Amino acid sequence: MSSAVTLLTRTSRRFGGPRLLPQCLLVLLCAGYTTGAALGWGTTRIALAMGDFGLSLAALTAAASCLVYALRRPAPGIRGHFRAAWLLFALSSLMASLGNAVWGWYEVVLNEPVPAAGIADFFFLCFAPPAIVGLLVLAKRPANRVGWTCLGLDAWLIGGSLLTLAWSLALAHTAHRADPSVARTALGLAYPLLDIVLVSLVLVLHFGPREVHRSAVNTAVAALACTVVCDALFTSPLMNAGYRSGQMLDAGWFAGSLLLAFAPWAAAPRRGAEEETEARPEPTAPRPRTSPSLTALTPYLAAAVCTVGLLCNVADGRRVDRVVLFTTSTVLLALVVRQGIMLLDNITLARELAQKENHFRSLVQGSSDVIMIAAPSGVLRYVSPAASGVYGRTAEDLVGEELATLIHPEDLARVQHELRRFLASRPEEPSARIECRFRSGDDRWLNVESTVSRHHGGIILNSRDVTERVRLQAQLQHSAEHDPLTDLPNRALFTRRVGQALTGRRSTDRGTAVLFIDLDGFKAVNDTIGHQAGDELLVQAARRLREAVRAGDTAARLGGDEFAALVLGDGTGDGATREQHLYELADRLRLALSRPYTVAGGEVRVAASIGVAFAEPGLGAGELLRNADLAMYRAKAAGKGRVELYAPQMQADVVRKAQLAGRLRSALRDGEFDLLHQPVVCLSTGRIVSVAAQARWRSAQGMLYTPADFLRAAADAGDTDRVAELSRWTLERAVEQAAERGRSGHAVPVVVRMGARRLLERTAPAGSVEALLTRHGLPSGALVLELTDGEPPLSMDELERRLTVLRRHGVRIALDGFGGGYAAITALRRLPVDWLKIDRGLVDGVVESARLHKITGGLLRIAGDLGLQSVADGVDRPEQVLALRALGCSHGQGAAFSGPLDEYRLRRALTAGRYPLPRSAARPVLAGPVVPFTAPAPRRPHDETPVPPT
Repeated sequence: MSSAVTLLTRTSRRFGGPRLLPQCLLVLLCAGYTTGAALGWGTTRIALAMGDFGLSLAALTAAASCLVYALRRPAPGIRGHFRAAWLLFALSSLMASLGNAVWGWYEVVLNEPVPAAGIADFFFLCFAPPAIVGLLVLAKRPANRVGWTCLGLDAWLIGGSLLTLAWSLALAHTAHRADPSVARTALGLAYPLLDIVLVSLVLVLHFGPREVHRSAVNTAVAALACTVVCDALFTSPLMNAGYRSGQMLDAGWFAGSLLLAFAPWAAAPRRGAEEETEARPEPTAPRPRTSPSLTALTPYLAAAVCTVGLLCNVADGRRVDRVVLFTTSTVLLALVVRQGIMLLDNITLARELAQKENHFRSLVQGSSDVIMIAAPSGVLRYVSPAASGVYGRTAEDLVGEELATLIHPEDLARVQHELRRFLASRPEEPSARIECRFRSGDDRWLNVESTVSRHHGGIILNSRDVTERVRLQAQLQHSAEHDPLTDLPNRALFTRRVGQALTGRRSTDRGTAVLFIDLDGFKAVNDTIGHQAGDELLVQAARRLREAVRAGDTAARLGGDEFAALVLGDGTGDGATREQHLYELADRLRLALSRPYTVAGGEVRVAASIGVAFAEPGLGAGELLRNADLAMYRAKAAGKGRVELYAPQMQADVVRKAQLAGRLRSALRDGEFDLLHQPVVCLSTGRIVSVAAQARWRSAQGMLYTPADFLRAAADAGDTDRVAELSRWTLERAVEQAAERGRSGHAVPVVVRMGARRLLERTAPAGSVEALLTRHGLPSGALVLELTDGEPPLSMDELERRLTVLRRHGVRIALDGFGGGYAAITALRRLPVDWLKIDRGLVDGVVESARLHKITGGLLRIAGDLGLQSVADGVDRPEQVLALRALGCSHGQGAAFSGPLDEYRLRRALTAGRYPLPRSAARPVLAGPVVPFTAPAPRRPHDETPVPPT
């Protein structure tokens, strides 16, 4: 049994929800009872039992169902009057159940005729009053006296007309028959009169308005209607004479009881909806509105029924009965009063409608928005007067035109699609918002925002002019995506366009590339001429860049003096051809950007370093920009003012430098650095006059790095703190070891390379060098600071003051890279210098190049005239020693004497004290090497002419 119930429950949930199973059971029970009644139930005794006790059980089921529903806890959604209604229905059904039970007791158990006007009739008569009151409770309560009057008149129009008809057909015979029993006569009249009242309320509830629980109320009304119809048939003379329990008439009473049992559960609303309904206050309308169908049908129905009643009296040959006459008169009087109330109600409604129409017209005509009504065909049927102020056309001019002719052709398809979608959508979407361009009276296109609503198959458009808002949005969007100085696309827009080129319809075109451009020397323009001149230069450079690229390409300013260009490929040619074509384009762009600029009344020159990266399958916008950036930095590192194409090795170098910079952070802490010293030798005697300290890094992986490797990696990574820390460590370690060598009898000055900026850093204490010398007891002249040239330029006044203080403490100053840049000449003019270090680039070509030979000789003469010592850096070959000595260079440093030495080998070299010098016959320096030299000679530049041998 339980498995069957489970199966039925699952089936009901699948095919009809939770109420399908009770409905199916209700239909099956009614159909089974009707079938049994039609077939006579097989035997008379079974028919009597089913007709009496079966009806009693059905009515008892209805009473129990209504009682359980009314008394259940909790009872969400059940208001107080609804609970009372179901309790009254339960009492009414209980009375019907008791009446049928008494009837069955006589017919089935006692096998006796049922007494007339007995206890069974008492229970049956008690069925109607609770049901009548329950229906009144279910009815929507009028808000005022007029409403109660209308409800009473409607009920009497129906009840009086039915009473007239019933009295004419049957009740008059019952009332006037010669029956000595008053009780039987009253009983015969009570049944139809109560049924008439019940029918009247049923009809009023059926045609009248509902609140909530409509399904439950309708089901209860249907159940009582079924019962009343069966009662009417039972009391009629045609059916009453031959009635016997168990016949088809009992099937109607059975169905009515089961319907009433199902009624409270017919449409149990959701808990949240019931609570919301219960919490919602009752509307307080000034005048109740009855149902239009009831209002229209009630007068004609009442007049027709009364007319039938009178005709029945006339046809029977009797004079008009006083009951019929009284009932008809009251019905007609109620009809007149009800029609009068309806007339007054209609007048009030018409007045309210006129007021609302005037209010609506005032709102429409006074609104600044344009309100238009378009027919389903798209023709404008109404346009508000605001159109003249918004569109520049009067409402009369617009009425009759098609909406499609007023919309911009580019927006028409989108608007039509949106309108079709909106009209085909569900009514839950009350409106839609559409923005398009609308033709004005002077043939301008206005940006219009419209709210669209449905209107009898057509549409209502509430439109407003948003041209200024759209223009402001476009301006803000442009400002957010373009550089404010040059009006070129900024980095965000450029990156998005690169992404579109890599993923859009042109993603398969070969040859798409990104050019990264940096202006070399721009910072000097800002520092020397001013930022306003720098901005003017950037504007001119942006104009040249915009003119150099094609119409479909994108030029952008990424920030500062960095520009970029996106060149879209055309998909033609092989890889080498495309690479050559793009290289030529980038070189032309470099030449265009390197031409002189007229800024602040004069000419300014800057160069352009350009990196080029090609798009490849699977490469994103960020990666492509990174590749072009790497190529640009390679161009700057290779000498600036040139074009470099990206190669995968560049990324590998960046990764290696990043890893190197990362390991450098912990190298000092882990003691991986060591200090080597390279002897500086007097070129005339071979005596060691000083040693140059050089840091070396032997990493944990066993790799040996020179300063050129790890300092460049730290600088590229922006790790200036690590560079400063390494510089401090080198100075402290060099001074400490020099002091130890002096105490052991190997005193020799130590040369320490230091950037000029390090001496002026605010993080370094003002007397840090002096304190270091004092702490280790280093004598005067034992420390030589070798200043390196660097960017950005320093304040010469501040540097001069600092070096003057150091010289007072016995620190000698050497100028590194003399002859390798313009800054060295300026430093020589301003700074207190003791040593000049000839740049390695001059030393490398002093033998082979006559020009470098003359330049080096001139610089050495300047040093001699100024009384300065000179040191040649990078003296690696014997012939360079001879040439430099002949030119007057006093000291040299390089592989021709010794490489960097550790502390043990250095002390051995200091014990020896000197290095052998190469000897030469009395021949000019440029006549050729004096000693055999098997190394290949350096490649001669095209603009250098060797001095012919003499």
